[in-house]
Amino acid sequence: METFLGLEYSTWWFLVVGGVFSGYAILDGFDLGAGAWHLFLKKEKSRRIALNAIGPVWDGNEVWLVIGGGALFAGFPDVYATVFSAMYIPFILFLVMLIFRAVSIEFRSKENMNWWRKSWDRAYSFSSILLAFLLGVVLGNILLGMPIGADKEFSGSWLSFINPYAILVGFCSLTLFMMHGAIYLIMKTEGRLYQKMAILARRAIIAFIVIFAITTIYTLIYLPHLSDKFKSNQWLFIVPLLAMLSIANIPRLVTKRKYVQSFVFSALTIALLLIVVAIELYPVMIISTIDPAYSLTVQNASSSEKSLEIMLIFAAIGVPLVAIYTTFVFWTFRGKVTLDDHSY
Repeated sequence: METFLGLEYSTWWFLVVGGVFSGYAILDGFDLGAGAWHLFLKKEKSRRIALNAIGPVWDGNEVWLVIGGGALFAGFPDVYATVFSAMYIPFILFLVMLIFRAVSIEFRSKENMNWWRKSWDRAYSFSSILLAFLLGVVLGNILLGMPIGADKEFSGSWLSFINPYAILVGFCSLTLFMMHGAIYLIMKTEGRLYQKMAILARRAIIAFIVIFAITTIYTLIYLPHLSDKFKSNQWLFIVPLLAMLSIANIPRLVTKRKYVQSFVFSALTIALLLIVVAIELYPVMIISTIDPAYSLTVQNASSSEKSLEIMLIFAAIGVPLVAIYTTFVFWTFRGKVTLDDHSY
């Protein structure tokens, strides 16, 4: 196997895919969280401010999802095919909700009728909630494993993605994004809306910590294989430890009204939790519940070495460019939200 800086190209591509999806979770996570809170805001002005807080960035944040899907397809076509066939229903729901969210944001302010705006408000909030939840459901099923045979084909029921653990992880991702989104809205608002979001952020933090604790306990008891990597390499415990410290730091910073720092630690929490997932799984990408020998790994499910090498060059150029563009957009639209004739 060819290597670069001591790592196989398939491992490098595993890191690229993980990094891009982490970027999507962090960036679109606060968009989804802000949308989930939308119906909690009763006043028209508050809802418009909340929409305009994500208005300049939400569509750019979704670019990371497109890049992640393309990277997965290019680097690990077997994983892409198996996951999408296994969870066809949740992915179709995810796509429909993405469309509804985009249409809701763009159409809401096109007419002044009260019923029109309230209808799109409901569609926007519901789609944001379901998107955040479905991301957790997908992640939960990946951690749990799937019935994959020797032919790398999914052999389970199309309803198998609905299980207690996946639902629990779904609620965990929802509360995490709602916390992330509430902190973002605090940074972008002022006055009474700022005060209300500060209260909602505290509630979201409590809800996330409780559900995260339940999910962690469930994982340790019923999915002990996911902690084998940490038990055999105890120095890896530094990653979940950092994640716990990051989570603990969020309520401390929110209490001190250091919202920029708390947003940074909220983003760091998402990244660290996904790193924990990556460590738990690697080199396996999809666990086979039929026979561990049938699991899809970075070696047996990847593209050819030459393909990975060439694509890695493009990724090394393209991903930083997208990151620079994202940073430029955030810097351009920094500061509190103000409404004008061009606002949503």
